[in-house]
Amino acid sequence: MHDLAARLRRLPPSLGPVRLIGVDGHAGSGKSTFAGRLARALGGAPVLHLDDIASHGQLFAWTGRLMNQVIEPLARGESGHFTPYDWRARAFGAALPLPAAPVVLIEGVGAGRRALRPHLAGLLWMELPREEAWARGRRRDGAEQREFWDGWVAAERAHFAADPSRPHADLLVLQRREGYEVLPGPGATPGAGEDVTLSEGSSPMW
Repeated sequence: MHDLAARLRRLPPSLGPVRLIGVDGHAGSGKSTFAGRLARALGGAPVLHLDDIASHGQLFAWTGRLMNQVIEPLARGESGHFTPYDWRARAFGAALPLPAAPVVLIEGVGAGRRALRPHLAGLLWMELPREEAWARGRRRDGAEQREFWDGWVAAERAHFAADPSRPHADLLVLQRREGYEVLPGPGATPGAGEDVTLSEGSSPMW
């Protein structure tokens, strides 16, 4: 993971002084866990979870809020802010800062959407089939969220049909028993890099 972090640090800034890295994939594909581990390898890089930006009423119609609260301030070299959404209380909370760090991660379904891609230094896609990812998500959230998941699956299908992220991914991330395997994605620049195998405590194969 530290080797991938070093690779991301070497990218040119994409948003003011920030290298904004998107981590996208189907709901339940492991984006949050992977982004957390990558953030630690980056020395505590800020992570913006799109679950904090979306809401019941706007599962995917959050681009304007993200631009105003995060993208535009970071582009000016200023800290952004966001008002995390409470999915149980169905209300937005108090504003939290998002510093203009050298690397900032944005993770969630839609992190590689069309409106965000011009601001990204890199896009990572969690490579897990959607049906398997959704099944994992349903098991994680339990029966209490069954009705929500039924609506979510339809909304996610519609989102990716209109605005797919995977074709633009620079890297594909596969979770293995021993760690993560990282492969060039469909959107990678030809010759940009070879396969990378990452696992806890091991070095990648470039």
